[in-house]
Amino acid sequence: MKHALIQIRHDLDPDATLDAMGKDFVEAWKTEAPSNPVATFTFSSPAQLFSVISPKRWELIEHLQKIGPSSVRGLARALGRDIKRVHDDVTALIEWGIIEKTEKGKICVPYDVIHAGFDLRAVA
Repeated sequence: MKHALIQIRHDLDPDATLDAMGKDFVEAWKTEAPSNPVATFTFSSPAQLFSVISPKRWELIEHLQKIGPSSVRGLARALGRDIKRVHDDVTALIEWGIIEKTEKGKICVPYDVIHAGFDLRAVA
């Protein structure tokens, strides 16, 4: 089962990110425990997240998960949306890796589960 995690991280310090990735790698190496494939999509702010995954794009992702691989035209028809707008949304989501093209040229969401969440904390 393939999972995806969508997160917002305000602390996108490159050194801290590399350190965290290194620690995760070492932990996986030491435990030798198999893990489910997880794709992580990290956004620097809610504004960036919502510019990439708008409500219409979220609806598109949900619908595509339900119906499986589809043509852009078939997806637009199923959503009752203009094909050009759906094509633009699909192109953006492919660029981010949230949607992929199959060998037959159809589009699909390659994840069984997509978890989206973020914390909102008061500044101390």
